[in-house]
Amino acid sequence: MEGASPICLGNMSHAGMLLFKLTVPFLLLGGYCLLMYAALPYEVYVALMGMMFIYFIPPAGKESVIPIGISLGIPWWILAFSLALTDILSTLFMLLNFDLALKIPVLGDRFMKSFMEHGETFFHKHRWVERLSTIGLGIVVMVPMQGTGGVATPILGRIIGMTPQKIFIAVVSGSLFGCYAIAIGTEYIRQLFLIDIKYGAAAVLILIIAIISGYILWNKKQRKLKEKSPKSNIFQ
Repeated sequence: MEGASPICLGNMSHAGMLLFKLTVPFLLLGGYCLLMYAALPYEVYVALMGMMFIYFIPPAGKESVIPIGISLGIPWWILAFSLALTDILSTLFMLLNFDLALKIPVLGDRFMKSFMEHGETFFHKHRWVERLSTIGLGIVVMVPMQGTGGVATPILGRIIGMTPQKIFIAVVSGSLFGCYAIAIGTEYIRQLFLIDIKYGAAAVLILIIAIISGYILWNKKQRKLKEKSPKSNIFQ
């Protein structure tokens, strides 16, 4: 019996570590939600929780959720940080529980495995991500409508052999920068509307033109890359 004690303790220690890795992202998220509940008016809190939930549902992204959230009265700095935090905590969960996540229905056997299978094609078309390493991965997180976030980014980083620390740094920096940039821009346009509706309308028009131009240029680039590499991938 004496010889069995170390084995039992070892098993308990291993089980405790697994439980810690599995629960710590959720505990941090729960603590943040409680903090927001205590700090915000109830209506704003409910709107914030709704935006954080919607952020997880494709095709919703920071480029759409942030303007909607600000229009609902959520302070732009709180909304930006909250959405970035969802990316950060999702990445933390993936980094701590990658093998376990592969076994989760839908997330693992469909999304993650499919993502990994097409990873080589993605990097063939986006060599700059691999060359820039942490900075490149941070840019992928930062740019809207890339279909990446707290779940996909760790997979991309893992494919190119980045360490968990570098992946985490890329997500933290890219998500914070991207969320705050969009939030500040949205708030600036909102203030222009309050000053004079013509100023706000002009700013929105310029933004729409910039988005359409960027979309056209992106499609042209994608078509050229597709001609060079006929393989299909989930990023198109």
